Amino acid sequence: MGSPGAHDNSARLSEPAGLGWLGARRLQPRNAWIRGKTERRGGPGRSCPSADAPPNCRDGSRGLQLKRGVVCREQGDRLLFVERLEAHRHAVETRLTHLLAARRSGPPAVARLAEAMRYATLGGGKRFRPFLVIEAAALFGVPQTEALDTAAAVECVHCYSLVHDDLPAMDNDDLRRGRPTVHKAFDEATAILAGDALLTFAFEILGRPTTHAEPFVRAELVLGLARASGWQGMAGGQMLDLEAEGVPQEADGIAKIQALKTGALIEFSVKAGALLGRAATAEQQSLRAYARAIGLAFQVADDLLDAEGTSVQVGKATGKDASAGKATFVSLLGISRARTMLRSLAADASNALTPFGSRAAALAQAADFVSNRRS
Repeated sequence: MGSPGAHDNSARLSEPAGLGWLGARRLQPRNAWIRGKTERRGGPGRSCPSADAPPNCRDGSRGLQLKRGVVCREQGDRLLFVERLEAHRHAVETRLTHLLAARRSGPPAVARLAEAMRYATLGGGKRFRPFLVIEAAALFGVPQTEALDTAAAVECVHCYSLVHDDLPAMDNDDLRRGRPTVHKAFDEATAILAGDALLTFAFEILGRPTTHAEPFVRAELVLGLARASGWQGMAGGQMLDLEAEGVPQEADGIAKIQALKTGALIEFSVKAGALLGRAATAEQQSLRAYARAIGLAFQVADDLLDAEGTSVQVGKATGKDASAGKATFVSLLGISRARTMLRSLAADASNALTPFGSRAAALAQAADFVSNRRS
């Protein structure tokens, strides 16, 4: 990161902590900007965040705003995390819609491929990985609008992985996000090509000057995403996952599979925000610890949902891990101990953010959100 003009953010590490263990649904009032220690302006219902609010929060007529979109509305003296997540989801959905906009010219077959890409990407999902990109960047003063393209690129890779994961040769799923998977809605060949196209489109997005003005930052983003999604990351984890079916695994082996299969892209999402914000080395290390804990927590939560959830609730087939003999912490530890592990990982993730103080409240709440996932 040490390049001409880079900002020294190390001073931020001396800020007081105070996150603690955050509630499952609402940010607790220990954070000043959440409590609403604000000056009133323009009559009832108008307020502005205190000085320690995340730097991309701005006052608005209906509540705090994140540049163009409402971040979250005031609920008494608290702000709902889920509305912040929704604001980012909406912004990323809008950006992806623009990036994947239909072209008026071109062969019909290519138009069908583009339609399959849109089907795979738009209209569903929590956009959790883009949320991590945007919120990690916000720690260093990067506004949402300047993190959106990186967030969109990460989501393209995630959606590609879902398309390929659902294929008959992989997990052979018919349902994703509550509707037919891409190979069911179109055909298997189109699904393969749509996944390929989304993967490569992610790097096209990262390579554009609109993603970041500095070429070396764009190069770091491309390198990081390639490593996270390739044979030493997500694809490698998928291969290990397939090979481990029906083969007893120890905890270390399961952790390795899940760190690559799910954790690598989540870890990059947080790292990308730090790259955009030119974070200092110590700040990057804290965020790396957070990302590794929340990445493993996300997969453990996913495994618990597969074991306990319904297809209506989760939006895809459930109970498949056990029938396929998948190597998971649920199969190794059982549901009760896996849930204890999940809570511990969420606490580890939250604790890793202590150096950032209340500025990292949304990221800390994300850890609690993961541990209480129901879909």
